[in-house]
Amino acid sequence: MKIEKGIKMLIVSSYPPRECGIATFTNDIVDALYVVFGDTLPVEVCALQNRDQELRYTEEVTYILPVDSLVHYRLVAEKINERTDIGLVCIQHEFGLFRGEYGDHILSFILALNKPIVTVFHTVLPNPDEKRKKVVYALTDLSDKVVVLTKKSKEILSDYYNCPHSKTVVIPHGNHTVLWEQKKVLKKKYGFKDKVVLSTFGLISENKGIETVLHALPEIVTRHPEVIYLIIGKTHPEVLKTEGEKYRNLLTSIVKELDLENNVIFINEYLQLEQLLEFLTLSEIYLFCSKDPNQAVSGTFAYAMSSGCAVISTPIPHAVESLGNGNGILLKNFDNPKEFQKAIRYLIENKEQRIALGKNAFAMARATNWENIAIQYRLLFDQLTNREDDLRFNFPTINLDHIKKMTTDLGILQFSKFSQPDPESGYTLDDNARALINMVMYNKAFPGNENLKLANIYLNFIEGIQQHDGWFNNYKDFDNHLTKQNGEVNLEDANGRALWSLGMVISHRQNLPLDMICQAVKCWDKAIKKIDNFKSPRAIAYALKGLYLYHETYKDSEIKNHIAKLADKLLHHYKINSAENWCWYEDYMTYANNVLPEAMMYSYLTTKNPKYKKIALITFDFLLSHYFMKGQLKVISNRGWFKKQNERIFYGEQPIEVATTIIALDLFYEITQNNKYKDQLKLAFIWFLGNNHLKQIMYNPANGASYDGLEDKHININQGAESTLCFFKARLIMEKYA
Repeated sequence: MKIEKGIKMLIVSSYPPRECGIATFTNDIVDALYVVFGDTLPVEVCALQNRDQELRYTEEVTYILPVDSLVHYRLVAEKINERTDIGLVCIQHEFGLFRGEYGDHILSFILALNKPIVTVFHTVLPNPDEKRKKVVYALTDLSDKVVVLTKKSKEILSDYYNCPHSKTVVIPHGNHTVLWEQKKVLKKKYGFKDKVVLSTFGLISENKGIETVLHALPEIVTRHPEVIYLIIGKTHPEVLKTEGEKYRNLLTSIVKELDLENNVIFINEYLQLEQLLEFLTLSEIYLFCSKDPNQAVSGTFAYAMSSGCAVISTPIPHAVESLGNGNGILLKNFDNPKEFQKAIRYLIENKEQRIALGKNAFAMARATNWENIAIQYRLLFDQLTNREDDLRFNFPTINLDHIKKMTTDLGILQFSKFSQPDPESGYTLDDNARALINMVMYNKAFPGNENLKLANIYLNFIEGIQQHDGWFNNYKDFDNHLTKQNGEVNLEDANGRALWSLGMVISHRQNLPLDMICQAVKCWDKAIKKIDNFKSPRAIAYALKGLYLYHETYKDSEIKNHIAKLADKLLHHYKINSAENWCWYEDYMTYANNVLPEAMMYSYLTTKNPKYKKIALITFDFLLSHYFMKGQLKVISNRGWFKKQNERIFYGEQPIEVATTIIALDLFYEITQNNKYKDQLKLAFIWFLGNNHLKQIMYNPANGASYDGLEDKHININQGAESTLCFFKARLIMEKYA
């Protein structure tokens, strides 16, 4: 039976303000589910606590389960059963969270529930005794699905507890998105500019093994007195109850004994997330020194990798699975100061290698940021509640941060390394034309002086790269000099895009300052003299979009004639290349394919020639038939074009193709009011939000940028101008459909 919309997930877990790793984990999941899915997947929490605890929770906590009262397990379960709007119960399991032998009180709760159950095992121990084996077996048997955080845990569940592989899903620990370029800024902010910062964080307890690192440091700081080791975190509350500060006192005495007071800093606080991420981001090296070989996973480890630290770790399963292929240094042993000493010294004395390890870890960790983990939990929820066809995503906030960061006084830079603008990549007319179009659109929707300032920068770049005869160059270096690329590549497409951007400015004369309009018209009047030079179908198409916009403003008969002439050129391309099963303008599909039928439709709107509209519809529908498959958008790969005679290559998808699909679908829906275009438009946009073959977001939630490419097994997380501008424009269009 299909469950109604608005059905909820209830998570059973410890929860803030309780200071506990599982509480933090659950809070991160709740927040991420809201960011990605909004109100389309409401989440409530059943908080675990002792009867003597008095905690003040946020509104998502609707039940409290006193774990030291066996009768309450059944009572709370019965209350949950009365709710028709709770579709699934997700239990975060850690043996120490529940009372009874090996936490077996939780079985009373599960046996009383009549809802689908997912149990998330944070710890899975090998070689269990019979009682532990029975408890874990019962938990897995009574659960509809079991989630573990590492592949090793899945193997242990199968080998030691007879849990079927088909029942177990691996969903890794999540992490937060930070910006790489913040490393230097934060070191300066906290007074560590000239230091090499090492760190360890988490709730402090003896199994953290911090003394192992301390014993490794004396020889290191003798050679490198600039080393600072941050030990971040309070003593674990449960440890504090039973042992007080015994372990922390031991650590401070070791620091004194080894004469490390100038190099070791204890931050004895349970830090808020923002400050914690700042400390991790400024750390060059993260030291994970757990002495527990059965610790399956560590949130602290995950956060360190996502913060771009070079990680040195003891061989817990999480580290074994993560620290391959140059992502960090995996030690062979536990509790071995000499091994730590050797690894730390190597990274201090080999800065390039240290940075490379941090970058590799940073890039790899994007696949498991909390937004992507939220998608995995949502898909599991939908599967168990029969809602696979009802997947809905929340539109992210429109964010100009990365565009502003990429923009200098000259224009918008071409590329970035991760999110850090790359001055060596220089500037292109292509990107500045895109940026100008975007900013004009954005200013119409959200007027502001900052928008106009950016638009002026991009327009000035376009004017500055135009030659006296009206033709445009495309490439400039960071010092504002033309580069040799201008003489090596075909510049037609860039010139067509320039006309489009100028037409966009001119068509918004009611919303823009007069001097901008005059500047654009001046460039236009020079450029239009070269209109007959266009031979490339895409250059023609871009030019047609600009001509349409200009004509809508001035109703110029000469412009109308140019439109008909260029549209006939496109029509000629169609006639010579199309065939019975190939309704296209070329004998291959390359990039920005949607602009061709879109330009034909604009030609129809100006000339009212029905053959233009007919071909626009035929070719657009043909293109879409190759783009939408099994509920997803799959655009042409940049690894190889889709040729008439050849098999198509998949993967290697780029945001430009997704964005141009959205732009064209918006036009075709506006003209035809055919709902299939609106439905496909929404489906195309959620490619950015995670509805793609990797089930990962294609945008950076921290700065509003788009990642550069969706490959077969990973995402290219560089955030260049083209990708970011394409995503930004697509998001602007989606405001109409929110």
